[in-house]
Amino acid sequence: MSHLVSLDPRISRLGIPAEIDLNSDKTLSDQLSTFEVFHQKKEGAVYQHVGPVHANTPDLAFLFAKEQYSRRFTCTGIWVVPTSSISVTPNAEPGVNIYSILNFDHKFEEGTPVLFTVFHQKKRGAHHECMGEVTAASSDEALYHASLKYGESGPVVNVWIIPSEKITKSSAEDVEFWNTLSEKKYRDASVWRVMDKITKFKEEQKSGN
Repeated sequence: MSHLVSLDPRISRLGIPAEIDLNSDKTLSDQLSTFEVFHQKKEGAVYQHVGPVHANTPDLAFLFAKEQYSRRFTCTGIWVVPTSSISVTPNAEPGVNIYSILNFDHKFEEGTPVLFTVFHQKKRGAHHECMGEVTAASSDEALYHASLKYGESGPVVNVWIIPSEKITKSSAEDVEFWNTLSEKKYRDASVWRVMDKITKFKEEQKSGN
């Protein structure tokens, strides 16, 4: 598996060689990183990828994500993860399950098992959707376990594997800041009594003549 570099064309189109150290002599406040944003449209719905934001810390990325991806859309939760933390499979042809063409040699790195979150893209152009978690010592091993646990879920053209600890998540205590006003009368011209003001203006014009 390779690591996702950036889904933002403003970054990827530059074609900057990977061996160039872009972080040299940069302070934390001067160097922005790319983060991928996932949101939940309603309670109980799966989290799905909606796009990137640029920030220098996960907390700031979370705030940017909230502003960009929840202000105009129904949303009950947001996850944010550094793009560099995402391991990604090759793309399968349309209608093909990527798990069926991957080769697993079962010789995985040794280490302490941790949780990984698995995302599937079911067809080209679709959002990556959260399938759940697996426990493994590496992203390659996590992909293998994902194939066993989620591999029969139909066509899958691409898989993202993310260490769960790298995901900054909204919590149950945050639920109130997703709420919107039940009534938005301030958008209605009648609330501003426009016609009353127009009538008053006309009367003033007549009396002035």
